[in-house]
Amino acid sequence: MIDNDYLTLDEVCKILDKTPTTIKRYARESLLTSEQHGEELSFNKDEVMRCLRCSDRLS
Repeated sequence: MIDNDYLTLDEVCKILDKTPTTIKRYARESLLTSEQHGEELSFNKDEVMRCLRCSDRLS
């Protein structure tokens, strides 16, 4: 179970409007910190929101 401070891969994809492949690449390249929980990746919610704000500024 993932607590409220973390988001699932699907949630991050929706927030950042990216595919699962892209988000997994971000995690692999340490652009987004992730944690493995069994088969499921989770992402720190604050970090994802910071990434969203940065991408909004760049577009």
